[in-house]
Amino acid sequence: MRPRHRCNQPVSDSTTSPSFHFQAFALSALLLLLLGAGMGQTATRITLDEAVDLALAKSPALQAQRTLILQNEAQEITANLRPNPTLGADSQFVPIFSPQDFSGDYLDQAQQFDIGVGYLFERGHKRQRRLQAARDQTAVTKAQVADAERTLAFNIGQQFVSVLLAESTLDFASQDLKSFQQTVDISETQYKAGYISEGDYLKIKLQLLQFQTDVSSARLAKVQALAGLRQSLGYNTVPVDFDVAGDLAFQPLKGRVEDLQILAMRERPDFRASQLGVTAAQSQIQLAKANAKVDVNGTYDVSHVAGATSGSIFVSFDLPIFNRNQGEIARTRYALTQAQAQEQAANDTVMTDVLNAYEAVGSNEQVVQLYISGYLKESQDSRDISEYAYKRGAASLLDYLDAERSFRSVQLAYRQSLASYMTAIEQLKEAVGTRKLP
Repeated sequence: MRPRHRCNQPVSDSTTSPSFHFQAFALSALLLLLLGAGMGQTATRITLDEAVDLALAKSPALQAQRTLILQNEAQEITANLRPNPTLGADSQFVPIFSPQDFSGDYLDQAQQFDIGVGYLFERGHKRQRRLQAARDQTAVTKAQVADAERTLAFNIGQQFVSVLLAESTLDFASQDLKSFQQTVDISETQYKAGYISEGDYLKIKLQLLQFQTDVSSARLAKVQALAGLRQSLGYNTVPVDFDVAGDLAFQPLKGRVEDLQILAMRERPDFRASQLGVTAAQSQIQLAKANAKVDVNGTYDVSHVAGATSGSIFVSFDLPIFNRNQGEIARTRYALTQAQAQEQAANDTVMTDVLNAYEAVGSNEQVVQLYISGYLKESQDSRDISEYAYKRGAASLLDYLDAERSFRSVQLAYRQSLASYMTAIEQLKEAVGTRKLP
């Protein structure tokens, strides 16, 4: 045998060059980074308490209302200011039309110079009354802003429950669609094998449209519910792909309506605002009476005339013959009567709101208990029995489809009743004025 000679000439191959290996390594690293980033990204999920906290901290509408407190506090500064002193000066007998008379002797002997400082002395503790009235109004404004926070918290809770309902409905519709799709697949196999007629198979297949429509409607409802919640939270507060964390759940309420009413009288900011409104009205009466007191203007002047300098004191004040601020005093007294009536009306409103919300919780709780006590299981059993019997030829197609529709309607109604119960709980929290109920 002749030995084979190997060719030692170099072969040019771009795939073996060092630059190619570096580029391949860099591309692989980039792909791994992108894949890791994509796998690490998850949608932001917030709980109900987090949603309420975000709304209270970031809501533009609430931030605008909170500026009213700052405006009132600025008015307190204005109310506490003292009157500014006045400075007056004059020169008489100036020889404007006889310029030849301008001389040092003329200025000293003929011209007259006056300079004086005046001050308004307020009587009746006007400044203290103004400051107290401004502080009382600030307290009313703070209570009103707190009431706006209470309303916002309820709106967030209501919208959050709507998202939970849409999410639960979507999950159920997706699971129901998957289950019925299996039934359609089995029916197709039975039809091809000759166990069922083409008419029955088409009826089952057409029924699939309802399940597909339910999924689409539930998906749209969730998107709309999330959009409404995002608007209340503040559009830029949460990312676009945010979601909620939680489930529709039944938690029984413990507590008597009388105890909740007593708690509401302590916690409701709108009732507290009505009480503070009475205090503010009383402060306005005291201010009106203080404004009826006559103030005194005092001035001290220094005059130079005919080579002599002298001082003068002037005092002036109004004579309270006609205007004694009697109209404003009468108006503020009527305003106090109005504030007292509004306080009583607020008291009645609080008691009624708590009673209505409490009864709504009880009514929705009874409905939820009906489903839990048996209707849910009965609808499930009815559907399962009908499906089992139909697949074995012991039940008609119409019976099976009717049981399927009943099961779906009961499940959807149960979720709606849970949402109504949770919304009623949120309404009760708003009525009581606290997020923590027994």
